[in-house]
Amino acid sequence: MTTGPSPRLEILNIHPYVAGESSIAGANRTIKLSSNEGAFGVPPVAQAAIQAAITESFRYPDGGCEALRAALGKRWGLDPQRIVCGAGSDDLLYQLCHSYGGPGRDIVMSAHGFTIYEIAGVYAGSKVIKVPERDLCTDLDAMLAAVTPSTRLVFIANPNNPTGSMVSAADLARFRSRLPEHVLLVIDAAYAEYVDRDDYDAGADLVDASGNTVMTRTFSKMFGLGGLRIGWCYAPVAVVDVLNRVRGTFNVSVLGQAAATAALDEPGWMEACKAHNTQYRAVLTDGLRAAGIKVWPSVGNFVLADFGTVEKANAADAFLRARGIIVRKVGAYGLSHCLRITIGTAEECGLLVEGLTAFTHHG
Repeated sequence: MTTGPSPRLEILNIHPYVAGESSIAGANRTIKLSSNEGAFGVPPVAQAAIQAAITESFRYPDGGCEALRAALGKRWGLDPQRIVCGAGSDDLLYQLCHSYGGPGRDIVMSAHGFTIYEIAGVYAGSKVIKVPERDLCTDLDAMLAAVTPSTRLVFIANPNNPTGSMVSAADLARFRSRLPEHVLLVIDAAYAEYVDRDDYDAGADLVDASGNTVMTRTFSKMFGLGGLRIGWCYAPVAVVDVLNRVRGTFNVSVLGQAAATAALDEPGWMEACKAHNTQYRAVLTDGLRAAGIKVWPSVGNFVLADFGTVEKANAADAFLRARGIIVRKVGAYGLSHCLRITIGTAEECGLLVEGLTAFTHHG
């Protein structure tokens, strides 16, 4: 009897990434607060750009994303030649793991860091070391202690998903200075646009100050383009060269490039989205705390509600689902007693607070 092809054994140790649910069977209306998508959808100028680009969608896209990289450089004051675009920032995280990781090359991440780091690392053949956090914050000293001569990559999500914590620019710079030069530090700044603290830097300054740091970013959050899959990174010239050798030839679609380039120029979009997020993150946090629910401090477009036990978190999730509200279980992050809740519109935040207040009274 013949058998089918066998994958590498470590592949079978990967737990598939589970995305946030989008609908509830039988619900008249679903409020999705499970995937940290932008509260206001696709910017109007990006919608117009998508419509205008449809007729050109039969053409292959610009493999170098020239216009998009130029727009990113202009928007953030960066050298476009040091920018690489991808099909979401996940695409670039995978390429970094495969290019700099592999058998005998370890990857270090925090215990509650984004699960894609572990998935991509194991897929590349690396040993992935998950370092315990301190009060759900990245423990930089513990991460340094976990670095060995075999370490090749360190991933830090800043802000971190799903905890909402952040590392200050000064602390991150000190951390980089203490890492061996052969270790590539990858700063995943997917939620950078939402941070309103003066001691934060998304990572560009550190990339400029060293030859071994990469900053990754995305259009999936504030810019509302998660469905088109567009991400980018800012990196040293040598890393850019490596990524351009291994990335997909046409890894960002015609529509994606058009939408992202336009989104960067939507007048007042970032300012309005950030102001709303800051206001309603506080509304959501205060409302849940008033209901007796612990909420961890967050600088992203989500909060982490801590119910103390797995049973209570599951009960709260079921209670919300009965009201048509979807939030995110985070058991895959070792936080089964918590629920991650995206900052939605004013109405959605109000309904969420109302629902969990009713749950605590009901319970």
